[in-house]
Amino acid sequence: MDVLKKEDIYTIDDIYALPDGERAELIDGKIYYMAPPSWNHQKISRKLHQAISNYIDSKKGKCEALAAPFAVFLNEDDINYVEPDISVICDLSKLDEKGCHGAPDWVIEIVSPSSKPRDYMTKLFKYRTAGVREYWIVDPDKQMTMVYGFEKDTVEQYDFGEEVPAGIYDGFAIKVE
Repeated sequence: MDVLKKEDIYTIDDIYALPDGERAELIDGKIYYMAPPSWNHQKISRKLHQAISNYIDSKKGKCEALAAPFAVFLNEDDINYVEPDISVICDLSKLDEKGCHGAPDWVIEIVSPSSKPRDYMTKLFKYRTAGVREYWIVDPDKQMTMVYGFEKDTVEQYDFGEEVPAGIYDGFAIKVE
């Protein structure tokens, strides 16, 4: 008789037990180690974060735009922990010194070769079911941005250099390059 192999289920305690400098995410109890981001990844992240933060500040908005590494505890459990490249949180009661407890309103992931399947499939599902309102996948290799508007059930694709409208803010768009 065959015996089913039991997979190890990891928890947030395992993430916190990682050696200093080692980063990983935890999705449904499975650890995904993260490679250091490239210079281009960091440049895109900085420009997006800056544009979003400047917009929020110019409107005297109550939302916070936070760049990785920043902990997001998506569900009320100990088996899901992610570090989106950019998180925009409008319900500030979700924030404490450890991170964001619950779904951010807007998440942006910048794809790297090692994160491609996770960003396009695993996280797409997790963010949608957790209550994220809008999810952007910025893909430097494809020179495009996929925008998932979960509230209106929309999917749009934009090439780099085009203005990409932010669905959670009327009249705000960012040129991703």
